[in-house]
Amino acid sequence: MSTTPPLSKATGYGVVVGLGFLFAFGMMLTTFVLRRYNNELQTSEVFSTAGRTVKSGLVSSAVVSSWTWAATLLQSSAVAYRYGVSGPFWYASGATVQVILFASLAIELKRKAPNAHTFLEVIRARYGAATHGVYITFGLMTNILVTAMLLTGGAAVVESLTGVPTAAGCFLLPIGVVLYTMFGGIKATFLTDYVHTVMILVIIFIFAFTAYAVGNELGSPGVVYDKLVAAAERHPVPGNAEGSYLTMRSQEGAIFFVINLVGNFGTVFMDNGYYNKAIAASPVHALPGYIAGGLSWFAIPWLCATTMGLSALALENSPVFPTYPDRMAPADVTAGLVLPDAAVALLGKGGAAATLLLIFMAVTSAMSAELIAVSSIWTYDIYQTYINPTASGKRLIYMSHTSCVVYAIIMASFSTGLYYAGISMGYLYLMMGVIISGAVLPASLTLLWDRQSWAAATFSPPLALMCSLTAWLVTAKKEGGSLSVDSTGANNPMLAGNVVSLLTPLIFIPILSFALRSPKYDWKSMAAIRRADDEDLANAANMDLEQVPGENGRTDDVEMMEQQKLRRASKIARTLTVVLTLAFLILWPMPMYGSGYIFSKSFFTGWVSVGILWLFCSSFCVGLYPLWEGRHTSSRTLKAIFKDITGRGKPVTHGRATMAETAEVEEKKDQKGVETPPEKSVE
Repeated sequence: MSTTPPLSKATGYGVVVGLGFLFAFGMMLTTFVLRRYNNELQTSEVFSTAGRTVKSGLVSSAVVSSWTWAATLLQSSAVAYRYGVSGPFWYASGATVQVILFASLAIELKRKAPNAHTFLEVIRARYGAATHGVYITFGLMTNILVTAMLLTGGAAVVESLTGVPTAAGCFLLPIGVVLYTMFGGIKATFLTDYVHTVMILVIIFIFAFTAYAVGNELGSPGVVYDKLVAAAERHPVPGNAEGSYLTMRSQEGAIFFVINLVGNFGTVFMDNGYYNKAIAASPVHALPGYIAGGLSWFAIPWLCATTMGLSALALENSPVFPTYPDRMAPADVTAGLVLPDAAVALLGKGGAAATLLLIFMAVTSAMSAELIAVSSIWTYDIYQTYINPTASGKRLIYMSHTSCVVYAIIMASFSTGLYYAGISMGYLYLMMGVIISGAVLPASLTLLWDRQSWAAATFSPPLALMCSLTAWLVTAKKEGGSLSVDSTGANNPMLAGNVVSLLTPLIFIPILSFALRSPKYDWKSMAAIRRADDEDLANAANMDLEQVPGENGRTDDVEMMEQQKLRRASKIARTLTVVLTLAFLILWPMPMYGSGYIFSKSFFTGWVSVGILWLFCSSFCVGLYPLWEGRHTSSRTLKAIFKDITGRGKPVTHGRATMAETAEVEEKKDQKGVETPPEKSVE
């Protein structure tokens, strides 16, 4: 980067701190409105699960927001800069299939443990305390790695754009997130995720149209294409077909694809945040929410990196580029500075401001999900399970709030330490699978296979971790001559560690399951998980707990109908996941990779056009559809507010007919035409 940041420190502090407090104030206001007009009380259940009533539109936007880390935008642009057009596709496809596959697991969790707060509770219900401890460790390691990536990547970009020191960014970025998460719980993550996602989509559209339609520096796919051809002549890419940036045949890109694919299994399947969203989803909305969210997310890294990574390549020999006349330093590329450099080249200070806002949104929305994930683990899996089993709802809320603050402080300190140790976001992104992916298969089979034994579930993750660390470090030592950040961060050692981590349980699980057999599991202990008792919080608020959305008891008939819908959704999920996984990983990319096809100018124009059209579809799914889906609740709440402020009185809640219920009055019949009680939504 240039020595003088394009924006002032005051701008950096204003965005990082000021926007955080603005979101916190907005969440406080929203919490007040929901309580006054929708009977919504912040109980421990609502804090962690949103009453299990969230509908598909908000689930989709929350999945997109949680999966749009700083790394999503920064790392994808970095691999585009390194490998050309293949990098964005490998990043997007290698991280989309996990969310789509997770839809099947989300449905099974809803079916078999309808009252669970975390996926770790399911582990304990099936295997007991020892196995529970193993997965608490792996779950927390996942949250720590993801949060560290968010803070190190986000703080590095803030420093490059505004001059705010990285250490200050690591401590200031979490402040607003902690505040609004404490006030709103997981509902805050859903509502702010929606706002964040919409703003991210708008900024990516600005970048794409500037690069490919109206910008002064580039302005069309044809101009970008010509400049990429010239860039390949100046510095051809080793391992790419003819050294071109315009081909899917990229040897190093393919290695990154495998690392990306394996590592992201861990960060989805071992991150309690994704299970939290599955738990919070209404039973009939979990499947469409996750499928639509996964498909919508694909366009974000694909188009963003195809725009910004390739714009950096096209413009780096132009005086408008911050590092001109030099190429970007490899350390800056690894740190995630390709996107901000490209934004400054395309739009000047406006591009820098848009990037700052973009990264702030990506960091804070994903970090809110991590705070809820860790808070849930501490509150339900550690505190209530082993320290205070009879804890009241008020005490559980207190522990949830406290854990958010403590975790934020610990992670700010840890991320600052990583920065001074020279560990960047890119390094952590490649390493995460080595550490956590060994627990993916045994955790998934806990919900999918009734023959997995206690020994297989307990010992497979630590055995896989030992094997992966050995493969990673031995390969680094052999290829690099010594162990250092550079040698251990190279592609081949990371590839070896990631693949060994994910696949060695395929050996351990069958051996341990059949050599040390456990009785066939009947799923009953999962179904026996109970909700927390929040009666004390309702009494303190002078409210009937039965009137709080998500807290009212359900009849056996309602639960039976939900189970029928979930069984049907499970079959659909498995079919969809197979079809979409084959499409993203094999049918689309492999013929292009195998043929070594180099894009023509017209093909490249079509490639970019498909990305822009896909992002428009994503905008409909996660931007407009949630508003349409929540139109009844929003309309009734606004009418209630108007009546209240004009002195016509606050609407009265009669028994269990809360406003949140009447918002769903239009949904009178299920798919078979049978009347069902309306489900309540958090909109």
